[in-house]
Amino acid sequence: MTKVQKLKRCNWALAVLLPIVLASSIQLEATSSGGRLPVILHLIATVPFMCLIIWHIYLHFQWKKWLTRFSKLKVPTRILWWLYALTFLSGLATFIHWLITQAHGPLGGIHGKIGFLMIAFAIGHVIKRNKYFRANR
Repeated sequence: MTKVQKLKRCNWALAVLLPIVLASSIQLEATSSGGRLPVILHLIATVPFMCLIIWHIYLHFQWKKWLTRFSKLKVPTRILWWLYALTFLSGLATFIHWLITQAHGPLGGIHGKIGFLMIAFAIGHVIKRNKYFRANR
């Protein structure tokens, strides 16, 4: 499989998971993370989503100086990267807090707001690059 084919599959997988992650996030926000099942379902949706984002970046840049290559990207894409990093780190901290307390805390609220911003930028990222989703590519 070529790099372009892998990237296309990765992009489609991200496009399929994006609305699921968004719906799960809205549900958690609306219920203040009430119950274990919604949190577990959110993790089932978001962990593969976050992993696919890393794979997407890898397919573009490999591991060769990819952090320095981010500095050359357009501002919205750089913002998306930093929002991803903040979402990931705050999600990890929120998960640890949730494992200990089994309750929603302020950290989870902050994580949710950062995550919503990341999803908004990701949707913009996809819309700007919608030509890559057309059938003739």
